[in-house]
Parts: sequence; structure tokens; C-alpha cells
Amino acid sequence: MARCNAKLEAGRGLVERFRGLIEEARVLGVGTGSTVRAALRVLRDEGLLEGRILVASSVDTALELAGMGYRPVMPSVVSGVDFYFDGADEVDPGGNLLKGRGAAMLGEKILASMARVRVYVVTEEKLVDRLGSRRPLPVEAVPWAAEYVRRRLEGMGYRAEYRRCQGKDGPVVTDWGGVVIDVHTGPMEDPRAVEAEVSSIPGVVATGLFIGLTDYVVVAGPGCGYRVLDFTGRRPR
Repeated sequence: MARCNAKLEAGRGLVERFRGLIEEARVLGVGTGSTVRAALRVLRDEGLLEGRILVASSVDTALELAGMGYRPVMPSVVSGVDFYFDGADEVDPGGNLLKGRGAAMLGEKILASMARVRVYVVTEEKLVDRLGSRRPLPVEAVPWAAEYVRRRLEGMGYRAEYRRCQGKDGPVVTDWGGVVIDVHTGPMEDPRAVEAEVSSIPGVVATGLFIGLTDYVVVAGPGCGYRVLDFTGRRPR
């Protein structure tokens, strides 16, 4: 079997299956991460970024778009997002997501919540039976409360540790000034309950759990092909 670049295949699937919605979109929201960057190259080559308002979910994405010659805007200058695409670190059978490897979950969650249509592009290994099976849950906390939040998380029975920087001393600080705490939950039986429990801690800004924020997932494998998972029937009314 021929091998392809799975991330580019996911981008190709995004364009092939959702071209009409992308062409109709006046405001296009752009997530963060390597699969998103690959999809952006496909969209650019197809001319699908031209003439649209591009809203970036992070400084990294804003810089990527600027390097491609576009002028991205902040979410605060638009009233809504017509079409949003992003990657994910884990996807469960119900379409719930675990995100935040790039520490951009707050901006990503804001755009996903603003969007009329949300599509995620992933590679096959991101599909899991339960969220938390392979990756810890990222939690963003305000710096003043970071240690309080970490201790509260450990009091809930989780192992919680600050994510450390590689380019500077100290913990990872997000685009919004928060501190990232990686929470080792193990496989979650009820991610909605975990989201509610963790988000209730004073000082928590955002978690990497995306519950009810998925419409479609484009899944690409190591071969030259992709499939699309449809979760629109699960979208809250």
C-alpha cells in the first residue's frame, strides 16, 4: 500500500468534503498545530483563504498566517465564525475531544464555541476508546492560583504537574498569561463530569476537554485516503 503524508491527506479531505461550506464562509476560524498547518497549505493552494476574514486561535497560528501573506484578526473583532477547523490530540467515539498539546486550548475553545460549523482534522492514531488514554489533560490556570489549582487536582486523586518549557526556565505560559498544568486522569469514563469537576476550581481558565463542540472529524491514515465522522446528530439543540 502506498504511503502518504497523513496530515496532508487530512487537509485534502477537509477541502474535498467541505469545499462548499468553506467557500460560503465569510469568517474562517483557524486552530493550532501541525495538522492545521498542513491543512492551511492545502487551503492556500486551492485559493480558499482568499477574500475571507481569518481568525487565529493562537499567536502561533497568527504568525503562520502572516507568513503566508494574510492578515489574521482576533476573535474579539468578529461576531461569529462561519467555519472553524482545528486538530485534536484524542477523539472518542462520541466526538468528544482532548486538546491542548500546543497550550492553545483557550483560544481554540473560544473559536469552536463561536463557530457555526466545527471540523477537526486528525490522523488515525488520535482515535481512542476513552479520552485520557494516551495523553494528560491540559488545564490552564491563572498564575496567582496555579499552585492552589494543582493541589486541588491532586486532592481529586489526579497526578498534576506543571508543563515545563524547553526554551526558558519555568512552566509553560500560554498566549493569555496562564500556566499549563498537565493532569494525568487516565482513561475517562465520563469526560463531561471531569470537565465540570475541574472547571469548578477557582483559578481554572480552561481545560483541554472539548465536549459537544464537534460537528465532523476528518480522519487520515498512513495510506492515501481519509474518512469523515459525522457527529452533527449529537450537537446540542
